[in-house]
Amino acid sequence: MSTEPETTKDGEPETPDGAGAAEVSEAQAELEAQRLERERIERRKAEKQGPIESGTKLSGTAAELLAAVRAVESGEKPAAVFAEEEVQPRRAAVVEPVRRVAQPVAAPVLPDAASVAGVREVLVAGGAPEGLAPEVVGALGDGAAEVLRDDPWLLLRVPGVRPEQADGFARALLGDQCAPDDERRGRAVVGWLLEQAAVAGHTVLELPALTAALGQRGVPDPDDAVQGALAEGEALVFQDALEEGGGEAEGEERPVRVLVGLERYALAEESLADGLARVINSVPKQDGSAEVWERAAGAVEGAAGELIRAVAGHGLVLHTGGEASRAEPAALLRAARGVGLRAWGAVHSPGGRARFAALVGEDAGGVVTVAGLLGGTEGPGRDADGALDLDLLVVLDAPQLDVETGALLVESLPDGVRLVLAGDPAVLWSVGAGRVFADLLTVRACPRVASRTPDPGPLGELVSGIGVGELNQVEAPGKEVVIVPVRDAGEAVHRTVQLVADSVPRAIGVPVEETVVLTPGHGGAAGTRVLNAALKERLNPGPGRFGGFDAGDRVVYSPVPGRVLPGVVVGGEADGLRLSCAGEEVVVARERVERSVRHGWALTAHQAVGGRWPAVVVVLPGDAAPALSRPWVYTAFGRAERHLSVVHGVDQALARAVAEVAAKPRTTRLPVLLGAQLDG
Repeated sequence: MSTEPETTKDGEPETPDGAGAAEVSEAQAELEAQRLERERIERRKAEKQGPIESGTKLSGTAAELLAAVRAVESGEKPAAVFAEEEVQPRRAAVVEPVRRVAQPVAAPVLPDAASVAGVREVLVAGGAPEGLAPEVVGALGDGAAEVLRDDPWLLLRVPGVRPEQADGFARALLGDQCAPDDERRGRAVVGWLLEQAAVAGHTVLELPALTAALGQRGVPDPDDAVQGALAEGEALVFQDALEEGGGEAEGEERPVRVLVGLERYALAEESLADGLARVINSVPKQDGSAEVWERAAGAVEGAAGELIRAVAGHGLVLHTGGEASRAEPAALLRAARGVGLRAWGAVHSPGGRARFAALVGEDAGGVVTVAGLLGGTEGPGRDADGALDLDLLVVLDAPQLDVETGALLVESLPDGVRLVLAGDPAVLWSVGAGRVFADLLTVRACPRVASRTPDPGPLGELVSGIGVGELNQVEAPGKEVVIVPVRDAGEAVHRTVQLVADSVPRAIGVPVEETVVLTPGHGGAAGTRVLNAALKERLNPGPGRFGGFDAGDRVVYSPVPGRVLPGVVVGGEADGLRLSCAGEEVVVARERVERSVRHGWALTAHQAVGGRWPAVVVVLPGDAAPALSRPWVYTAFGRAERHLSVVHGVDQALARAVAEVAAKPRTTRLPVLLGAQLDG
């Protein structure tokens, strides 16, 4: 089995340019919101003037890197080799948050036809697929053809292109002038490695890890490559003090780590820290007396009352718990509305919105998706200052927040707002860069309310055990949990189709359309591609008339990178593929279908996180073992509401993953940045 990363590169397909009119209301709105945030970050970067603040001493390579940054910021081109000198660490500047003014949403601008044609000629000359032309123009902007001809390694900025492919392209264009030590290649590989790190969830990389990876990619002088990237402004360098060990003598320097990151993620993380500090330090609006809040808290039981009391007096509150704990944020929303607050709940998917709205009850109109809230297609709208027009925002499934979405969200909040981030810390982290919720739990800068409401039944017992590293056998008198042993991938596919099409509907009473299949990867002999092909052949056979799809096919659609919407194919027409997603019709333009729509009977766990189905079939063939971890198993098994079948071919690897394989660490700066803001 392939254990491809479950990312926007594959798990959540990226979206090429062009869209049907039916998509403007959500996908284009979200893209525009992201564009505005990046413009705000660019303005913020331009406002950062003056010398780097003083701190501890560095020497050697770290000193050279920081000297390069200082030279770039002062407008000077640094020399190839820097004299060793005492330099000071770069720290994030503490600035007042900049409020965006609300602007009308406009459709994304399509690449200029002439620019695409010019790039296509360059690609053909270099032996690269000419179909990459629109993406190259999107990545390199105006004059992309000339820019690419001058620096062929910039092809690495196109998602999916690897260094060896860019090397071949460069050799075809440059001939004898192409060399492994070309500084253009070094800079491009630095950027590519940092982008791949972001795909894996890191917002920055430690300098030794980056230089080691450059050496593995055939860069002769990794230090020079990093210096070149810093000099050209293609990366940023930071120095963060490590936690004090307690045994340092007076005057002794604190240990530090030098980090390198792409501007996009580094500045988004700074913006997120600024916004969170503003929310934490702001005095919440005094809506309702202390007695009123206490009466509201006393009217509910358990952790729901604790949550209401915490929200009454704090700007930011964290809430943790499993699926059953969602009743507590729902109780908070009802109580807050009773006090007179303009209270809203936000979730990450239409399915999650429906589930949470059912818990909230009477005024389900106050529940939106995060994308719809930020894009302006759902929610309360914005005030004259561009802030969301609300007093309380409760965000569920908070572990799905990456630093860019988090920055968008907190910078959209008004002063005096109350923000609750709620979620299950044991599930898989966000597809995008960062680990926002986990970092906030680490910082301990605000109240945390832990739910004591367990998920019910055998499934709840099983998943709760996995969360603490134990794979327990549970009593399942109603066949809530069934283990199906298999010998190889071929048998796994056969048994999966049998379960979905026959056994689960007949024995459990859950129809096919309410059952989902989950597996660790997309490729391989029992990945989502093979499983979906087998399930389509059994459940909805057809010739694939519409770009490989037929009416009635179950699909997942990614309107923007990192977000997946389940749907069903309605039909095809000249404009593109017509889908029904959460009851809304969406037309996906023909040129976008291949990369933004996949068959959806079988998903990865990252695609399924935040969703729930009456029945789930988890497929674990033998070669899936390296992809398994406790968060993956917890997330996959936890998607089942009534029934879980495990097609099991990994022997003891499953129990070992649950007991020993924690989440892969991510390198981020949010705890340091937020700690500095609050300490100051």
